[in-house]
Amino acid sequence: MAMPLTETHFNFPGQTGFYKGKVRDVYHLNSDILIMIASDRISAFDVVLPKGIPYKGQVLNQLAAYFLNAVRDIVPNWLIDSPLPNVSIGYRCEPYKVEMVVRGYLAGHAARLYNSGIRTICGVPLPEGLKENDRLPYPIITPTTKAAVGHDEDISKSDIISQGLVSAHEYAQMEACSLKLFERGQQMALKQDLILVDTKYEFGRRQNSLYLMDEIHTPDSSRYFYAKEYESLQSQGLPQRQLSKEFVRQWLIQNGFQGKTGQQIPDMSEAWIQEISSRYIELFEAVSGLRFIPENLTAEILELKITDRLKNLSLN
Repeated sequence: MAMPLTETHFNFPGQTGFYKGKVRDVYHLNSDILIMIASDRISAFDVVLPKGIPYKGQVLNQLAAYFLNAVRDIVPNWLIDSPLPNVSIGYRCEPYKVEMVVRGYLAGHAARLYNSGIRTICGVPLPEGLKENDRLPYPIITPTTKAAVGHDEDISKSDIISQGLVSAHEYAQMEACSLKLFERGQQMALKQDLILVDTKYEFGRRQNSLYLMDEIHTPDSSRYFYAKEYESLQSQGLPQRQLSKEFVRQWLIQNGFQGKTGQQIPDMSEAWIQEISSRYIELFEAVSGLRFIPENLTAEILELKITDRLKNLSLN
C-alpha cells in the first residue's frame, strides 16, 4: 500500500497564496484560480487525526469531480478541470460562512440530538416517535457555521439572516439549490442501489452569481445506506450498513474520543488504517459504479505534473 500524502509544500508559477484546510491544501493562482489538492488526511469531530489514509484523497477528489460534472445544469460550480486523481483546478469564489446540511433521514448528529430528547434542530421541528435512521417526512436543511478553526456549530435559518451571514435572498437561492442537488444525488444513488441519507453543500459567489464550491456527495460530506436492505434492517431495529465515514466516528466514540477538550485520540494501527482505506475504495466503487484505479503519486511527481498541466490549460 502506498504512503499516504498528508502534506504538500508546492510553489507554482503565479502562486499568490496558500490555505491548509482539514483535508485539502489550496493554492491560489493570481486572483481567480485555485488548485485544490485532496490530501490523505482524515478528520472527525472537526479534528485532523494523526495518521493519513492511503488513496483517500484520490477517492474524494474523483467522486467530487464525478458529481460536480453531473449537476452543472442545477447551479454553476467552481470546477474547471481535474487533471490528476487527487487534484482539481477551479475558480476562486467568495465563500458564504455557512454550510447547508440536507437530511433525508434521522441519522448521525441529528439522531444523537434526537435521542437526547431534542425535537428542534436548527429551528426545524421534528415529529415525535422517530427512531434512528427513519426516513424524515421530507428533506430538511440544518445549517452549520463554517469554522476556519475548531467546531462548526448548528445555526438556524433565522439566525443566519439576522446575524447578516447571508441575506434572505441569498439564503433562498442556497436553500432551493441545496434541495435540488440533494434530489439529484438521491436519484443517482438509487441507480447504484444506494440511499443518499444526508450531505452538505458549500456555496460562494463569483461575478455576482451563486456558485457551488468544494466537494459534493463524497464519503466525507455524505452518508449512504444500502437500499435493498434498508426496510428489512429498519423494521427489525437493526443498525443500517453505511457507506460514509461514520464508522470512523463510531470507532473514535467507542475509544473515548469525540473531539472534546482533554480527550486523547486513540492510536490507529496499520491494520485499522488499511481497513479505512479499503472502505473508502468500496464506497467509491459502490457510489459511482466505476472501478477504482489507485495511483502512487508522490508530492514531487504531483508538483511536476500540475505545473505541466497549467501550461496547457486555458484559465480565462
